[in-house]
Amino acid sequence: MSYRSLVLATAIACGALTLTPLSAKEALDIEAMESALRSQDQEAVLKALKTIRKSKEPKAAPLLDSLLNRGGSAPVLKAALKAAGKLGQRSSTHAVGPYARHRMPEIRRAAVQALIRTGGPEAVQILQLALRSNDGRVRGIAATGLGSLAAHESIDDLMTAFDHGVAEAAAAIGQLCLPEECEDFAERVGQAHFDVMTGGFDQILFRPTKEMPDAQKLRIIGRVRELGTSEAAAFLGDVLERWPSDWSKKVKQALQSATKATGGS
Repeated sequence: MSYRSLVLATAIACGALTLTPLSAKEALDIEAMESALRSQDQEAVLKALKTIRKSKEPKAAPLLDSLLNRGGSAPVLKAALKAAGKLGQRSSTHAVGPYARHRMPEIRRAAVQALIRTGGPEAVQILQLALRSNDGRVRGIAATGLGSLAAHESIDDLMTAFDHGVAEAAAAIGQLCLPEECEDFAERVGQAHFDVMTGGFDQILFRPTKEMPDAQKLRIIGRVRELGTSEAAAFLGDVLERWPSDWSKKVKQALQSATKATGGS
């Protein structure tokens, strides 16, 4: 630690130096942040983490990584993970990853949420493992994160997670599936709760045609139509109401016909 850093750390610990949120034009003092994060004063550390989080300064990511590698109290770790997620630097994934298996639920959840922002292949692998966590909220966050990260390689894991009750996996599957995989998902109609399935169907139907051909969208609409329930009618009517005016006329006509056939308006 340099002489200036030592002076800063002493001042922070003694309360002679306070950290205030930066204005939009102020640059983050990396050396001051490093000193604050090494302080034994938890309040000073938390203030520094808040300042870093609000600054969104990528150069501060290594400071967060060092803190996470050292460890700390639950409030400090949670704040550090939140800041790492806000900065969203892939280099932080390695430091964040182990906390996805932390003994404290709030730390596990903060870590999984941060990994969605830091991203990269390592984050995807950790999120895949998190789909099998004993913590239901971790499983749900992980499923949502894999969809957000466009991790198509996770489709089989997401299908398995969905079959084991991870409702959030439905939307992720809808975001990622290829037509034949979407059809595999759709075959679960009648086995899984329809209101859970709609999370995936909605994603499939509103994907651009270059990603999801009209033929597959028509098959989805046909499957929902065959249910003939009020829930199916409500879903089809809602999709029809949101269907962009310049999108496929064929799909729109199918939605109109299916809505009427199921008793919708």
